[in-house]
Amino acid sequence: MKYTEFANSGRQVSRVAFGAMGLNCAFGKFDEGDMIKAVHHSLEKGVNFIDTARTYGDSEMILGKALKQWSGDLPFIASKAAPTGTCENNGWGIPNPYSTSYPKGSVTESVEESLRQLGIESLDLLQLHQYWSQYEGEEWYDELSALKQQGKIKHIGISLTDHRHDQGLSIVRNGLVDSVQTIINIFDPLAFDSLIPLCQEKKVAVIARCVLDEGGLTGFLKPDTTFPKSDFRNDYFEHGPQLEYIRRVEALKQFVPDYASSLAELAIKFVLFHEGVTCANISMHIPEYADENIGVVDKKPLTEEVFTEIRRHHRWLVNLYENKYFPREGEILSATGFKTD
Repeated sequence: MKYTEFANSGRQVSRVAFGAMGLNCAFGKFDEGDMIKAVHHSLEKGVNFIDTARTYGDSEMILGKALKQWSGDLPFIASKAAPTGTCENNGWGIPNPYSTSYPKGSVTESVEESLRQLGIESLDLLQLHQYWSQYEGEEWYDELSALKQQGKIKHIGISLTDHRHDQGLSIVRNGLVDSVQTIINIFDPLAFDSLIPLCQEKKVAVIARCVLDEGGLTGFLKPDTTFPKSDFRNDYFEHGPQLEYIRRVEALKQFVPDYASSLAELAIKFVLFHEGVTCANISMHIPEYADENIGVVDKKPLTEEVFTEIRRHHRWLVNLYENKYFPREGEILSATGFKTD
């Protein structure tokens, strides 16, 4: 495992992070005991950064059980404050006013519940889960600063909605946050253009998410692949459309095996190529996949030429979240972006 400093904190974190969204069974049903074992397995392999959220169902609760049973050093724990929405707008595709997404005191309530579920006294990082640039200067920052003074959180961050990496530029430039979480993958490398260089300059950590694009960049997707209704990906790839998604993934196979042993390895190497990316946040609730993902950091990186080739000629700026944000008539979305009955 390789490590890098988180922001300007002196704390070393693994360049591959355990993305805990999978602990809420968003990507299929798994036994709770097996998921706890998966957390321990990743920690034993050197992962020391775990990213979860208040809106990830039972994720914090399961992670709390895993931490209670863990005898090693406590990993760096990051969570996200839960936003609220309305029946008309859950706030992910189109912003709600700050007062709707985060009513006064709601961030504090979210943090306190996260601490209770996780069984810890302080979060290493608290991120505003649903951040829009017009929220800069709103009272949430004062609320998080107070939580920091109380010792309930150590660092303040934001998580940017879908592909809106540019929403974080102003607040990073003004030095108000310690970290930014955003989509960075082969199909969307735009954060490399402006956001990541600015974060490097300001000593702000960058947490890359959707590195494997919900698994699509691993090459598992076939024309007839379907998912259970409870699976987050049930209405994700089909709006690519799915056949075009598969065609573009197939085109990436030209780099395998000369530069990566698999498409998954290629996708992770691409994101971690830039030293401005602090860590790649990847679901690792299945140990065999975790081993593959973790092992990438110790392998030979991509060459500058291959990184540039992929960055320039394999980008595909399509928002696969569209149907989750703007569902068909008769479907209702919760504040988390999942369909509800």
